[in-house]
Parts: sequence; structure tokens; C-alpha cells
Amino acid sequence: MIRRVFLTMLLLPTLMVAQTNQKAMKADTGKEVATIAGGCFWCAEAVFKELRGVEKVESGYSGGTVVNPTYEQVSAGKSNHAEVIQITFDPTVVTFKELLEVFFVVHDPTTLNRQGADVGTQYRSSVFYHSPEQKKIAEEVLKEITAQKIYKDPIVTKLEPFKAFYVAEEYHQDYFARNPDKGYCRIVIEPKVMKFRKQFVTKLKKQQPDSR
Repeated sequence: MIRRVFLTMLLLPTLMVAQTNQKAMKADTGKEVATIAGGCFWCAEAVFKELRGVEKVESGYSGGTVVNPTYEQVSAGKSNHAEVIQITFDPTVVTFKELLEVFFVVHDPTTLNRQGADVGTQYRSSVFYHSPEQKKIAEEVLKEITAQKIYKDPIVTKLEPFKAFYVAEEYHQDYFARNPDKGYCRIVIEPKVMKFRKQFVTKLKKQQPDSR
């Protein structure tokens, strides 16, 4: 995989912390949680951190069978986990549906277990719904996108019930912000971020420059 070339200079992974008690969609604070997978979590995290109404984004793993998986296990396809981001957001500012509308723009939902050169079930397109309401909304968005024929190929995004989220190693968090000049960031992540900024300019937390 391309990303392994850019990981060789990083520190060894730290242990991850499981977050398993997140089945309630709304917390006492009134905030909500969404868990989505759309290929490289570095890319997705960089995009959603800029979306107004999003208060926290963490990269991690979900959907597999291994408890407290390591990046090596996930990237080798041995855990059945997907690379995901978990988003804490204010539903009075941005809705779950709006999150999904961004999600389906910033990744390709028609390539099965693949995003660009990243291949494997760990890079699958999935929405891990936290409630029946989230599942219903995701189904409606998928139906709308299919009806609009935005993509010429069939959408293969899975809807999976959320079970557990495992936070990825520290060096994965805020990867784009920390490593803007690395090859993968410039070649793969930056174009996705720029596309997002251009298409969702009115939904940004703050006005962004056209380029760094």
C-alpha cells in the first residue's frame, strides 16, 4: 500500500484505547456521534475537522472482530476492522444527513474495498449507524444519491450496526495538520480537502485560503 512508504519514518505505534459504550446516539450534552469509513482515515479526518458543527474527530478502527487491534493488524486485513473516523457534532448546527452528504462527496462510494491505491476491506465504504434513526437517514441518503445518478457505477457503501470504536495510535491523529509536507498528504489528502472547501464553502468553520 502507498501509505506504508510514508509511515517508515514514524514512531512505533502506541496502545489504543477501546471505546465501546457509545451506542446511544445522543449524550447528556446534546451532542451526537457518527462513525463512518471511507478509505484512509487521515483523509476523512482532515475534511471533517473543518466542517462547522463538528466538535471532535478521532481516527480509529471499527467493524471487526479483534479487540484493541493494532494498525498493523488492521492494515494487513487480519481484523476485519475498517479505518474509520468518529465524529462528535452539534445537531443544531450540522445534521447527520449533512455529514453524510459531505461523506459521499469526499470519497468514492462505488469502489468495493478500495479507495485509490489503498486496497482491502479495511478501506471499505461504510456507515456504522448508532441508532435506528441514523440507519433510516443513511438509507434515505443512499436512495437519493442513487436516484440522482451522481455516480455512473453502483454504490457499494455498507450500513453496519455500530458495536465498538478503537482509537488509533497517537501518530494517526491530526495526521494532515501535523505532516502537511509529506508526500501522501500533498498528493492524496490535500486535493480531497481542497475539493471539500470549494464545494462546501458555506459550511466551513472559518474561511480557508485557496491553498497552503
